[in-house]
Amino acid sequence: MTYEETIEYLFNSTPVFEKIGAGAYKEGLSNTKALDDYFGHPHRKFQSIHVAGTNGKGSVSHTLAAILQAAGYKVGLYTSPHLVDFRERIRVNGEMMDKQTVIDFVECHRHFFEPLYPSFFELTTAMAFSYFATKGVDIAIVEVGLGGRLDCTNIITPTLSIITNISFDHTQFLGDTMEKIAAEKGGIIKDGIPVVIGETTAETRPVFAAIATEHHTLPIWAEEASQVISSEACADGGREYDTKDFGILHGQLGGIYQEKNTNTVLTAIQELRRQGFPISDAHVAEGLSHVCDLTGLTGRWQRVGDHPTVICDTGHNVGGWQYLSQQIAMQPCKTRRIVFGMVDDKDIETVIDMLPRDAVYYFTRPSSKRAFDENHVAAIGHAHGLKGESYPTVAEAYHAAMEDAHADDFIFVGGSSYVVADFLLTVFNVK
Repeated sequence: MTYEETIEYLFNSTPVFEKIGAGAYKEGLSNTKALDDYFGHPHRKFQSIHVAGTNGKGSVSHTLAAILQAAGYKVGLYTSPHLVDFRERIRVNGEMMDKQTVIDFVECHRHFFEPLYPSFFELTTAMAFSYFATKGVDIAIVEVGLGGRLDCTNIITPTLSIITNISFDHTQFLGDTMEKIAAEKGGIIKDGIPVVIGETTAETRPVFAAIATEHHTLPIWAEEASQVISSEACADGGREYDTKDFGILHGQLGGIYQEKNTNTVLTAIQELRRQGFPISDAHVAEGLSHVCDLTGLTGRWQRVGDHPTVICDTGHNVGGWQYLSQQIAMQPCKTRRIVFGMVDDKDIETVIDMLPRDAVYYFTRPSSKRAFDENHVAAIGHAHGLKGESYPTVAEAYHAAMEDAHADDFIFVGGSSYVVADFLLTVFNVK
């Protein structure tokens, strides 16, 4: 098979959450353990850091990977979903796994995994762990796919666990209260393994404290560590941080939500230092200021155009839009223009109610079977007082926004990771 045929096989022969949603969610770890046995327990051959949470997992994972790379470690990075190329999910020192490795993995091992009928994520996780072991990584940053307790990444025993925050998302799987969601994500807490908790609420903190006590470990509350004193936007699109223990730092990522993510990362770095990791202040500064360059991270308040300013962001749920709506409203411009679409497992009514009323909207749908129809999104938008037209593709919506825009306008593209993926692929031909 060619690489393209291999990826088509993976997407068409395994249940894929990105395509079908709930039908791809497999509760339990039986397939994961069978795959792990078959591949010889590859996750035991390297250290790992496990990252869960509703929002910020990707930014925290990539930033930690960048800092550890700067410190001289060979770092595996496993994240999801990808935006343009499947191989974005599995990297070593920022480099995607090569196409031939993907082909060989499927061709060599399909005789074993096909009878299991694993989910796409179960199979991809086995691929990632096997690849990291083969490449001899020192440590892998492993992002949870969904939840934590029953996520197939939860077979690892990490050096450190991190839970970024909790908000309402995937409630059909994780529960319909903050306490239930926290209990699922807190399932990555292991016996005696330190856990950094990025943000808490009155509902979630007691849950994490109880799980930590059960597993004989003390949670490290990043909010109490208060590593980030303040931050402000920089002219280059990043952010500058005044910190308690690391001095003034420059971050390449520019979203205002990165202040909390950075506080979580710096708290985690202090714990890794306590464990003996030789991470200097210079390594931290290098990783933060070059996280995208070192890891290939895209889609986080990413500036892709000037005159007009064009920003895309993968924020896709209520927790993410609490920050995105603020930052969009803060942009100095003549007119705000927003290319917007969502998929059907998100709280579209609440998100749309958070969007700025003074913008012009270009309602659209990404190329996902789970995408809301653009006219449905437009109808909800109009009911909430938003003004705009609907377009059948992200590219058409974006080009319409560009045709309408003046040089001093601001254009935002987002609402879903899949909107950003289509935008980067079809508009900028990113491959």
